[in-house]
Amino acid sequence: MGKDMNRIKAADIELVDKLVAVNRVTKVTKGGRTFSFSAIVVVGNENGIVGHGLGKAKEVVEAIAKGIDDAKKNLIKVPLNKGTVPHMQKGKFSGARVMLRPAAEGTGVIAGGAMRAVLESVGVHNVLAKSQGSSNPHNVVKATIIALSQMRDAVQVAKQRGVDLDKVFNG
Repeated sequence: MGKDMNRIKAADIELVDKLVAVNRVTKVTKGGRTFSFSAIVVVGNENGIVGHGLGKAKEVVEAIAKGIDDAKKNLIKVPLNKGTVPHMQKGKFSGARVMLRPAAEGTGVIAGGAMRAVLESVGVHNVLAKSQGSSNPHNVVKATIIALSQMRDAVQVAKQRGVDLDKVFNG
């Protein structure tokens, strides 16, 4: 699965945005301190499409708007199976490692912080997730997106193996 194979365009999709984190950064100059903001935003249609973006600006609202625009340029399609992920998957980005496992109906989204925002945006209702290593929101969001982009449903597995769908389940 190439990185660009499951990318999609933002046109004609109703996307909901979630703010993951806002960070105030300071640049010290000869004239004093200059404050600016960086915002991490996740967008999704809550039905299998999700993207993340980073926006930086002098004002918080402007940083969020830039983050949303960036997120719309980085959308991926994720196969979902009855409101959960199709199989267990691990993702890693820099120091952040995440693990996603399918869960039974009624479990809910068992995930914290940045992972929760990504999983809710993609439309997962039942999942067991664990974030290990770094808790940096940038890296956790990217690790979660990587794990979701590696998800394959039964149809994709059958096509890749060149066998019928029945053979995937019955061996």
